[in-house]
Amino acid sequence: MSELLAPFSDPDAVARYAEGPPRFVPGFYDLHRMTGILLAERAPADARVLVLGAGGGLELKALAQAYRGWAFDGVDPAAEMLKLAGQTLGPLGARVRLHKGYIEDAPEGPFDAATCLLTLHFLAPEERQRTASEIRRRLRPGAPFVAAHASFPQSESERGLWLSRYAAFASAAGADPAKAENARAAVEAHLDLLSPEQDEAILRAAGFSEVSLFYTGFSFRGWVAYA
Repeated sequence: MSELLAPFSDPDAVARYAEGPPRFVPGFYDLHRMTGILLAERAPADARVLVLGAGGGLELKALAQAYRGWAFDGVDPAAEMLKLAGQTLGPLGARVRLHKGYIEDAPEGPFDAATCLLTLHFLAPEERQRTASEIRRRLRPGAPFVAAHASFPQSESERGLWLSRYAAFASAAGADPAKAENARAAVEAHLDLLSPEQDEAILRAAGFSEVSLFYTGFSFRGWVAYA
């Protein structure tokens, strides 16, 4: 997994970070919009929101622009990515506190909502379970949680097909084909990918209820669930 995380500490790669997600994640900006809508269904106008995997600041910026009364705690282990988040947020950063680290370094809350986008797929299953449980523990009862990451069928034949589609989408969206193929190979070699059924089971085991799939974009899935 270190090979996949290394670019998040490379200043040159971090400077180009914003170009990547829209090319690799179908409906990237719409995913942010849907996330805000789902959180706002139950979060108050002055909600305190936990954002795990906040580096880069794209999700934080989208939510802060759309929901002017919300305040945020963003957590990420990569110092360079947190620096970029601060730059991305600009004046919006007045409503955001950034924390370097993992879920155990997040404030205790209680939070009115939480997100974890494009992050949990970097964690081994047991660590995903622990992280989801720690997010749940920091939420008020009934608070919404949105998670989205790589998740697709994991039989031998289906896994290869979905990884090929992942690379094909990136190429079609403007990524260099060689870089798209390198990304596919890195994901296959270094991520502990799970099926959607396994990911949903992790959320339920962490104590979340009403787990519901709201987003499917080729090799990515997104769920909303409640503490």
